[in-house]
Amino acid sequence: MIGADIERRALKPRDRADLEELLRTHPGALEPVAGGSKRSIGVPVDADVLDLSAFAGISAYEPAELVLTAGAATPLATIEAELARHRQRLAFEPPDYGLLLGAAPCGGPTLGGVIAANLAGSRRLSAGAARDHFLGFEAVSGDGVGFKAGGRVVKNVTGYDLPKLLAGSWGTLAVLTTVTVRVAPAPETETTVIVPARDANAAVAILTRALATPHDVSAAAYVPQRGAAMRVEGYGESVAARVGGLLNALDAGVDVELIRDAESRAFWATTGSAAELSASRCVVRISVPPASAPKVVAAIEPDRYLLDWGGGLIWAGYDDVAIERVRAAIPEGHATLWKAPRALRESVEVFPPLPAKVAELAARLKAAFDPAGRLNPGRMGRLGPHPEI
Repeated sequence: MIGADIERRALKPRDRADLEELLRTHPGALEPVAGGSKRSIGVPVDADVLDLSAFAGISAYEPAELVLTAGAATPLATIEAELARHRQRLAFEPPDYGLLLGAAPCGGPTLGGVIAANLAGSRRLSAGAARDHFLGFEAVSGDGVGFKAGGRVVKNVTGYDLPKLLAGSWGTLAVLTTVTVRVAPAPETETTVIVPARDANAAVAILTRALATPHDVSAAAYVPQRGAAMRVEGYGESVAARVGGLLNALDAGVDVELIRDAESRAFWATTGSAAELSASRCVVRISVPPASAPKVVAAIEPDRYLLDWGGGLIWAGYDDVAIERVRAAIPEGHATLWKAPRALRESVEVFPPLPAKVAELAARLKAAFDPAGRLNPGRMGRLGPHPEI
């Protein structure tokens, strides 16, 4: 299903051959869309919509091998429900930004959309990025040439790691039709420890201490309204012992809060998708070294914020924002204008500017995969494929 805000002509290929023909012959620009939940991220695209909803459905799933293959337009909800039946999950915890972005009704996040944007939730800290679980794909280039890379095994040598390249390219290089990912066993139980923290300095100190312990903290965040939060997952007895060890290591007082299982999962779904900033008119997503997060927060003066990834990811909410001022206040790292009115996204660099040599390489990759520049033209501004954000 395509979002209700689509005004341009929608083209709907029926299968892979139809898609290849359309990409070879269509004279204008194209915006690949599956669920449409992230269309408002990036510079608005003036293009006909390429409706990929035909490329949906799980085509192969081997629970014993921890590998799943599905059409790129398969809703994440469908995949997560099937994995749950076998007590498995996507370890990188893909977020749903629908509430944050105030997206128009759409089909929700899809597997291909999450991979194309290289999105991971709070477990990114311990499980890695989406691209680290991306094993292989089938796709069609901007000039209508079908190709595939990777495979259905974890160790696969093909000369070039094209899955790593397409993850984070935001649909500017090729159209994914099939995606293969590694999945993981789901834990028996989880507990989140929430310790009161007066500010970002205190919170990052707590999170850093927790992550330095041997208790396998899988996620660490600071939500100002709640405190410094740390998640422990696994078998029941192990989780209980590790939570006890963590509390001792933190010398936590009686005001510590413990939430478990469904309540814990809901907390991290909300935190990982920055849903608490949904009232903000503008939201900036900032990647920094965790230790520098408190200084960056003080320098950029957000109206509201939260920290994830142990402080390495800052979500900053504003009623109005000067993105260049925010970038100037970040000594290390980068900032992406994740949410903003259309007029602002059309007037600034939404994605962080690339160094000259990297930008040159990105332009060469764009020319190789999409010679006519028809896929999502301008969505990343003057950029091509971007490094992990």
